[in-house]
Amino acid sequence: MGLVEQHHALSRPEHPVCSVCIANYNGAALLDDCLTSVLAQQGDISIEIIVHDDASTDDSVALLRERYPQVELLASNKNVGFCVGNNRMVAHARGEFVLLLNNDAVLYPDALVTLLDTARSSSSLGILSLPQYDWETGALVDRGCLLDPFYNPVPNRAVARFDVGYVIGACLFLPRALWSKLGGFPTWIDSIGEDMYLCCLARLYGYSVQALAASGYRHRQGQSFGGNRVVGGKLSTTYRRRFLSERNKTAVLFICTPTVLMWLLLVLHLLLLTCEGAAISAIKRDRQPWRKIYAPTWHFVLSEFGVLHARRKDVQRLRSTSWRDWLRVFTPMPRKLALLRRHGVPRIR
Repeated sequence: MGLVEQHHALSRPEHPVCSVCIANYNGAALLDDCLTSVLAQQGDISIEIIVHDDASTDDSVALLRERYPQVELLASNKNVGFCVGNNRMVAHARGEFVLLLNNDAVLYPDALVTLLDTARSSSSLGILSLPQYDWETGALVDRGCLLDPFYNPVPNRAVARFDVGYVIGACLFLPRALWSKLGGFPTWIDSIGEDMYLCCLARLYGYSVQALAASGYRHRQGQSFGGNRVVGGKLSTTYRRRFLSERNKTAVLFICTPTVLMWLLLVLHLLLLTCEGAAISAIKRDRQPWRKIYAPTWHFVLSEFGVLHARRKDVQRLRSTSWRDWLRVFTPMPRKLALLRRHGVPRIR
């Protein structure tokens, strides 16, 4: 997995209330905005900032050492991925609460005060996030996401709705004790969907997942992992991102869906994926979508079926929420149909 070289902050607080954990890979152009927003937070809050650099090839490490001596830097000698990087930071953290923050995100000045006040006034532990706003336009992107039957995210923009299916890992806040209880991010996911999996586990185990209406953060959507945003009216993404998305959503559906409903959804989901892959390949007159996205997803399910089933049994054994409560954050309309009508067949590169 690679050794981690640690560089201790010059003024690391003795008893931080919140540990802000920022995963970084080749983000030298992004870190100034992100870190400045953390350092400018309102309120008398004891914060420690931890950055895990995932063997960047740009000037990220030099920038952090020279400009931000107050940041605790974990510099990996090997690229280990987003999940491992975040797990390392939280294992190193000492705060009562942890905020996972993308290097391409910027917090509003009252973000931490809002999150901490909500967490401390709540009667139960849970996962929190803030409204997400587009970096360029300032438009509201979502207040967390609901889920369609096949675990595609459906942006929630309702001010009055707080309970959601999941919140994205660009700004994910929770008690450190809850992170430990949930086991952190699963390293087998690699990237894309690790936040969905963590939130689904929390909900299965009886914890809340909420997106607040106040404060917020600005996010350069897709900056850190190859797109998945609308460009020129078309949804644009990459083969790797789309494969990881399809593979990992399938795994979350398999592991987390309670009752025998899972088997019906899994069969229907795989049939629809097959039709989708065949249609996109035919429309584009290119076999690459099938070979790089849909065939590998089928291979994953077949080759890892036993492992997925064992994980499912372990997770469902600890389930405390009812299936009715589980379904409260799902919407019946498949998200991909709405995207197809609005943006057409996605660009994949």
